[in-house]
Amino acid sequence: MDSAARDAISLSDTQQLTRTTGNLITKKIWLPKFLYDLLPYFYIGSGVAAFFATVYISAWFWVLPQYLLFSVVCLHLGIIVYRRRTRRDIAPEDLDNS
Repeated sequence: MDSAARDAISLSDTQQLTRTTGNLITKKIWLPKFLYDLLPYFYIGSGVAAFFATVYISAWFWVLPQYLLFSVVCLHLGIIVYRRRTRRDIAPEDLDNS
């Protein structure tokens, strides 16, 4: 058992790629403040545009459910991000007056 713990196993190409890709996905990305402030509006705008794309397509098309799902997800994310950024903390004295 001691010899197995001392010998390092070399990783295959697939394992190396998985290791580096995992680090890339979980890496934090820093956006400029201007883009960070526009993020909820981008989500909401994308959701509205996708919703109107589903409305203006006259015939049934295979991509309609994907447009509708994308619009709902974008609107939902935009509203969540906007509400979390504009949320005001409730002061303890406000809780006593309620």
